[in-house]
Amino acid sequence: MSWFEEAVVYQVYPLGLTGAPYENDGVSVPTSRMLQLVDNGWIDHMAGLNVTCLLLNPVFESGTHGYDTRDYLQVDRRLGTNDDLRRVVDACHEHGIKVLLDGVFNHVGRGFWAFADVLAHRQESPYAGWFRIDFEGDNEWGDGFSYDCWEGVGELVTLNHDNFELNAYLADVIRRWEGEFGIDGLRLDVAYCLDPGFLGYLRQVADELTARRSERLGPRDGKFALVGETLFGDYRRWMGEGLCDAVTNYELYKGLWSSMNARNMHEVAYSLKRQSGSEPWDLYTGHHLLTFLDNHDVARIATQLADVRQLPALYGLLFGAPGVPALYYGSEWGITGEKRPGDHEIRPALAAPESNALTELIAALAVARRPGAPGSEALAWGDYEELQVSPTTLVFQRASEHERVIVAVNAGDEACTLHFDARCGRATDLVTGQWHDFGGGSTVAPLTTCLWLCER
Repeated sequence: MSWFEEAVVYQVYPLGLTGAPYENDGVSVPTSRMLQLVDNGWIDHMAGLNVTCLLLNPVFESGTHGYDTRDYLQVDRRLGTNDDLRRVVDACHEHGIKVLLDGVFNHVGRGFWAFADVLAHRQESPYAGWFRIDFEGDNEWGDGFSYDCWEGVGELVTLNHDNFELNAYLADVIRRWEGEFGIDGLRLDVAYCLDPGFLGYLRQVADELTARRSERLGPRDGKFALVGETLFGDYRRWMGEGLCDAVTNYELYKGLWSSMNARNMHEVAYSLKRQSGSEPWDLYTGHHLLTFLDNHDVARIATQLADVRQLPALYGLLFGAPGVPALYYGSEWGITGEKRPGDHEIRPALAAPESNALTELIAALAVARRPGAPGSEALAWGDYEELQVSPTTLVFQRASEHERVIVAVNAGDEACTLHFDARCGRATDLVTGQWHDFGGGSTVAPLTTCLWLCER
């Protein structure tokens, strides 16, 4: 048990939010754009949303989008300085918000200092073994050699994790990030591409940091978390003992929005049961996967949905389902954005946070997830049991040792009265605080999700 399992995550793509230039000229004086998170009210906004963890996408020196790293130890000059990053992390900690950084360890940019040394010295470079290079080949830049790259993108040079010197260097990078900035864990970019042995090595480094941090912060807050980016397949390949603490749950993501668009709650019900049910063949019961409605790689949920009126019901389902819920900056008040080449539309510059009825609902949902709050034990640690499903409704229970929460989703346009065995007479609505009586059926307003904390 650690802080992560009970977290509500807020994701920010800093190069986008702050309006940084897309290309890094490598010579400009560092700005302090990153401090917009402090000065423009973003961290206060997160605290108001009852968020407990900030996930920052790439912040270190890169050529363009952040995933083409040039220097792991220097904050991107388009965002600011190392001192600026430390100030952001400290401000988060003052609000009780943990911080995860994006660990991009599968590949680097052509401007990475070690690859630049290979370009200059070829086989004689002491870093030639850090990459998978064929010195008998060539590439589109006419370097006189070819190399492995991520997804065929020549600007993203794959790292060779068979090389122990490289792995030791990256381990020291992580230790320096924790020591210099005080971060609380990592999101591992394209974890599904990482060599299992290297992933296990990262787990050892994280455990080492956890042990050291726990002496100061205690075992719960001292956890140094590893969250892996995964898209497909059996997530147990990357999550579990000796691997990541959690992974991104793209299977559930698809079911969440698709069920709403098709008015077919059977789809998301199937995913929830398959992932978190009580049968021996269910896949991830007891794990805490990172769940989300959108992020920096997919269309904004307000664009993905055929009917944006379903947003409140969908966020209610996100917070009621098993897993660690994550919000993507701006989507909490409903901004739109198509996924197009370059991803600029889904990673926009925003001057300051906004609030509306949707943000108020999300803040109330997040309260129910905060440790010690009524319902939080069941929502963070409870099992999953489906009680009822139809094309436009889904009812399930989250039960822990001391609490039961019933989640009722109505994705339809009309109010519905649901009949199921609640195993008690009354409950408290975790959003409104009002009593709910199960007698005679439970009426749920259209396009709404209710979270009912049962009296017993």
